[in-house]
Amino acid sequence: MMRLYYLHGFNSSPGSAKALLVKDFLARYHPQVELVLPALHFAPAEAIAMLEADIQAHSGPKALMGSSLGGFYATCLAEKHDLKAVLVNPAVRPFELLADYLGPQVNPYTGEHFEVRAEHMAQLQALYIQPLAKPGRFWVLQKQGDEVLDWRQARDHYQGARLTIDAGGDHAFTDLAKYLPQVPAFLDFY
Repeated sequence: MMRLYYLHGFNSSPGSAKALLVKDFLARYHPQVELVLPALHFAPAEAIAMLEADIQAHSGPKALMGSSLGGFYATCLAEKHDLKAVLVNPAVRPFELLADYLGPQVNPYTGEHFEVRAEHMAQLQALYIQPLAKPGRFWVLQKQGDEVLDWRQARDHYQGARLTIDAGGDHAFTDLAKYLPQVPAFLDFY
């Protein structure tokens, strides 16, 4: 049975709109796929350690899908474990992006209070992979209108990957549903 990990972004949760969209799509059209929607810890080292343990504990086919910071984590894990991944508006250099969020935070989905610290940026930087060993394992879905991330970073970082770069849009990637029917073939669900 294929095991698909959907990794949410910074200050998000498994209850995000994109995560629930993926969950509903798989339940309807690919019930044979086991979807894993982990609640990722705010500390990158802890989030990656949890994901690593789960990936190593489960034999059989696996794939990844991640949004924003989850796309960064999916990239790290795909490279390390030779997995395919679909990335939605991925954060390429989150250690630069999230430096603006140092200090106290509240997760709007869970109500969890936490603090983003400089050590978290160092943890993210330690996970950064450049160049990618096998860019062909990635499908990047990117919106040029993303108000959070510079789409050109993804275009440049994922050279050699399957790139779908749409004009307009936003960080929420509200039309993800139109791409979901292509995901199973790319991730080898069959």
